[in-house]
Parts: sequence; structure tokens; C-alpha cells
Amino acid sequence: MADQPALTESPVMATDATQQRGFPAKGVPVIHRVNWIGLNTLYMKEVRRFFKVQTQTIWAPAITTLLFLVIFSVALGRGGREVLGVNFATFVAPGLIVMGMMQNAFANASFSFLSGKMQGTIVDFLMPPLSEGELMLAMVGAAMTRAVLVGLALYALMLLWPGVDLSLAHPWAVVWFGLMGSMFLSVLGLLSSIWADKFDHNAAITNFIIAPLSLLSGTFYVIHNLAPLFQTISRANPFFFIISGFRFGFLGQSDIGDTNAAVILTAVALGVMNAALAMITYLVLRSGWKLKS
Repeated sequence: MADQPALTESPVMATDATQQRGFPAKGVPVIHRVNWIGLNTLYMKEVRRFFKVQTQTIWAPAITTLLFLVIFSVALGRGGREVLGVNFATFVAPGLIVMGMMQNAFANASFSFLSGKMQGTIVDFLMPPLSEGELMLAMVGAAMTRAVLVGLALYALMLLWPGVDLSLAHPWAVVWFGLMGSMFLSVLGLLSSIWADKFDHNAAITNFIIAPLSLLSGTFYVIHNLAPLFQTISRANPFFFIISGFRFGFLGQSDIGDTNAAVILTAVALGVMNAALAMITYLVLRSGWKLKS
């Protein structure tokens, strides 16, 4: 009996048994062009991460931004002051909504990679079978989701403030500039988290770049009131175009023009800028700079 050869399973029988168990045959690719399952899994993981602490990530930023409306409308809106033909509270509300959206998009996108590097868990992002594009799409999508939720919370809260009219004159502009502004800060936040080595680096970008550009973007004023030099400086600020375009969607007028043609040109330029920034971030991700070394 010991001299008899061991029984071996033929390749055909092994393949049939594998297929019967629900597994693909050997050599048949499981993931084709896009790993939709992995992409959706990472996206949902990031959304659940910030939604689990929604008091801190959604409602707290919304209420903090609402305080700007309360303070500035009380301080500057007395006496029936009007800007662009509407009361001051109605003028400033759209800018505050999109400013809150952008700041929270940056905060969300800049956290995950940086915390992974600090805690030594960055391998959880790099090891799964996800391409650089799929990884970036999931992270940016989750950050934009948080931005939209903050924007909706702000919209609902500002409707309760006396004298604020948030009726939409051009809904397409609200959607486009809201999403493009959120995408711009999401991609920028992802790029920042790749560069940063510690939380101080990320805080420096937030405090010395994001916050000043947000506050000096025409959120609380029209740039026509500024000196010519400062008007030129303001027009070099991408936040100015995002906030003005978003405001156009509500009021039908803004600093960048009162016609659809002027705003559409700005919208196209913003889309091109986002595409360029996304390509730069993709190439940095693909190089593995500060992630795989």
C-alpha cells in the first residue's frame, strides 16, 4: 500500500471545485478597471469616521460660523445698511456658508493621512488594492461630503436668523461653486497631509494660509470699497471667486459680475484650476513622496 502513488487532484477538478465555492478560476482577474468595492469601502470608512463625532465635525463648525453672522450683522448691519441691494445679513450669509464648507473640507482631507503617518497606520491606506486615483477619489469624496453636510446645517440655521433671505436666484451657481470650492480645499488638504510631518505643520497651513485667504476674500465686504491695489490683490485670491460665485447663486449679483456669462467664465476657470491641482496631487501620491519612504 505504501508503494502506491498518492492521489492528486487534476487541474480541471480543482478549477470546477473552486468555481463551485464561488471563487473565480485561476488567472481570471477579480478587479477590473476600477476597484469600486475598495473605493466605496474607504469612502464609507472616512464618512463614518467624521459622522461618528458629528457634534464636533458638523454642528460645532456650523454654530461657530453662525456666530460670525450674528456678530457682524449686529455690528455692521444696524441702521438698515444694504450691500448689493440687500440687507447686510442676507449679503454675508452665502459667503459664510461656503467659507464654512471649504474650511471643513480642508480639515477633513488633511487629517487622515497625517494621523496615519503620526500613528504608524499609514500602511492601512497604502496596502489595500487601490490605485492612487481611487485612493484620492475616496478621500476627496469624503471631505466633500462633510463640506456639503456643514453647508446644509449652516443653511438651515441661518434661515432662523431674522432678516436673512436665502432664496436661490441661480441654483446652478450655488451647486457648482459649492462643490468646486469644497473640492479645491479637499485636494489642497490631501496634498497638505502628504507634505506635513506633524500636526504643527498642518496647523500652520490652516492658520497662516487658509484662514487669512478665507477672511480676506470678500466674505464681509465688496472689493469695490477697497483701494485699487487691494482690489488687485483680492482678485489673485481663489477664495474670492469661489465666494463671489456662490453668492451670485443666491443674490443674482456679485463682485465678479451680474451676468451669467461672467460667472460661467469664472466657473470654467475654477474647474480647470481644480483639475490641475488634482493632477499634481495624483502625481505626488503616485511618487510615494513622504508616504513610502
